[in-house]
Amino acid sequence: MTSDAITPKLEPGQSSGQFSTFHVGDLFFGVDVLHVQEVLCLQPMTPVPRSPDVIEGLINLRGQIVTAIDMRRRLRLPPRAVEQAVMNVVVRTLDGVVSLLVDEIGDVLEMDADSYERPPDNLNPATKDLIRGVYKLKGQLLLVLDEERTVDLAIGREA
Repeated sequence: MTSDAITPKLEPGQSSGQFSTFHVGDLFFGVDVLHVQEVLCLQPMTPVPRSPDVIEGLINLRGQIVTAIDMRRRLRLPPRAVEQAVMNVVVRTLDGVVSLLVDEIGDVLEMDADSYERPPDNLNPATKDLIRGVYKLKGQLLLVLDEERTVDLAIGREA
């Protein structure tokens, strides 16, 4: 028996390993920890006139200007309550560093490639367009966020 028979073959876009998790509404997301630069409380924000509505503004992160994307708007979810805290998940993408504004930060989870599945067909298209796949957890799904597709504001605009 070869080692290929023991090691699961990864599909294109399949993820395994450690994921930094967070909540947006009732959705539970994970981003590969290797792509997360840091997690912060809400930072002072400078609005950007005439920017797409998903852009909340710009933050100054120790001298680096970072675009902040409101994940509720990106996923076409209702706005968060005024009193609800907002957190920043700062991720590294091919185009640079971007902050994702989320509702709540979770833990870092270790996931096994054996439990990885393609996104279900019944997911909302605004969500399905932005994820690579899912992991089944007890009582919920961990949606693996594709940070590159998430920051590409052309994706999902036509829907």
